[in-house]
Amino acid sequence: MALLITIIVLALVFDYINGFHDAANSIATIVSTKVLTPFQAVLWAALWNFVAYFVFKEHKVANTVANTVYPEFVDLSVILAGLIAAICWNLFTWWFGIPSSSSHTLIGGFIGAAIAKVGSFSVIVMQNLTKTVLFIFLSPLIGMILAFIITLIIVWICRKSNPYKSERWFKRLQLLSSAAFSLGHGGNDAQKVMGLITVAIIFHQNNGVVPANVVEHMPFWVPLTCYTAIALGTMSGGWKIVKTMGTRITKVTPLEGVAAESAAACTLILTEGLGIPVSTTHTITGSIIGVGATKRLSAVRWGVTINLIWAWVLTIPVSALLAAGLYFLIELFV
Repeated sequence: MALLITIIVLALVFDYINGFHDAANSIATIVSTKVLTPFQAVLWAALWNFVAYFVFKEHKVANTVANTVYPEFVDLSVILAGLIAAICWNLFTWWFGIPSSSSHTLIGGFIGAAIAKVGSFSVIVMQNLTKTVLFIFLSPLIGMILAFIITLIIVWICRKSNPYKSERWFKRLQLLSSAAFSLGHGGNDAQKVMGLITVAIIFHQNNGVVPANVVEHMPFWVPLTCYTAIALGTMSGGWKIVKTMGTRITKVTPLEGVAAESAAACTLILTEGLGIPVSTTHTITGSIIGVGATKRLSAVRWGVTINLIWAWVLTIPVSALLAAGLYFLIELFV
């Protein structure tokens, strides 16, 4: 029982860290354009993170994460090692201001611990892992293309508008676009530990037997606590990553902020509906690059962008290796 409680607490800690790690994604553009102060922005983002609890009810992303590893290879030590590895990598990347993916950190940790238990890659549900890895590249690309198109459409529609009045309107619209993005962030990211918490509870209650469709057996309090944890984390902010996302990739105006956030929100809501755990970090980064590219390709600081891509590529294998080591360590003491 103590191990189960530890897992639940650590899962909620992960969601909290995910909130402040990814707070930058939700508020970077709205802060950089000075629509809201950082304090106002984190409160706004946290509110919409929690509102997602009332919007997304099917929990498809939670089911995908929980079924990244075949149920017969899962136990409490695997889940615990995966969570600790994910938390460590998240804190490491947050400390150095690297906007990496909490989603892929968690999946990498879960897979790595399961492989360490069995000593084989046969533990992986390849269909779920493949679509997750595919969207490491597709989600920023979709966000970039959508942002590019949205920006061009807005610029064409507003070509004869008074610049001063237009900027005032786009600052108001950015409140809506950032709210939509935070809604998508909450809906996609809060679900990622829901599945693991439910698997741990079922494993404990059913003597190690875990069904394929985990979401059907999810206790009512699990979604509520996960959405609360991620909202509280967002309220804590993540200022180092705000700097990278809001200023270092490209300079963002209110118009471009609306385009970037709208494109990212559309991508997140679409992938949540498909049950694909994507990274809000990757998505908003791609969207910011998309709006920067409408001015000229040189407006994007590609050196920063390439460093971010390296962090994305390394996240799953590094988390997997860390979790594998932690699994062996846990087995010595549990």
